Amino acid sequence: MLFIISGPSGCGKSTLVHQARNKIKDLQFSVSHTTRKKRASEKEGEDYYFISKQEFRKMVKADKMVEWAMVHGKMYGTSRREIERKPSQGDLLLDIDIQGAQQLKERFRKAVFIFILPPSYKELKKRLEKRGEESLRFIHKRLQTAKKEIRFYSDFDYIVINDKIEKASQELTSIILSVRCRIEVRQKEIGPIIRTFNQVKREYYE
Repeated sequence: MLFIISGPSGCGKSTLVHQARNKIKDLQFSVSHTTRKKRASEKEGEDYYFISKQEFRKMVKADKMVEWAMVHGKMYGTSRREIERKPSQGDLLLDIDIQGAQQLKERFRKAVFIFILPPSYKELKKRLEKRGEESLRFIHKRLQTAKKEIRFYSDFDYIVINDKIEKASQELTSIILSVRCRIEVRQKEIGPIIRTFNQVKREYYE
């Protein structure tokens, strides 16, 4: 099962995804490619694959990306290799932008789409400023983009409002676990159990 996590920059996607991965077994993470610079707290191959624009364009041209988008002048995308290789090891979790999520919605109709919504515009602005990694001009640009992005919340299957991180983390975890309990998902497990009942001969009790 593919779980697509999306939402505006600063809404807390990365933190929630990290906590979900720590809480849930057999949950793989799709590492995206990006042309932006690596932040001090990030690790190559764990948070992103950091590549040049030239390398990124080559991957797009060779049809090695299942989705990609230009966000604030930087390129982000999910490689076909990540989607094809990791699901065999468990469910796959993707942390991507709104544009990427919309592209995947057309290609993977059975995937579960989860939108992370900040509690308010004011709080989102506060979180972006608190990072201290970008200029006020760039933060303003992100906020203007966020105004447009939140309009797409209704295209998603679930909404998690990230007001308090503990509550939001619990909600995201609950969504993933509940989807795993769907009949169509557990069919392989259900069949053998039902057969044990069908195979039992008539029993007599005194």
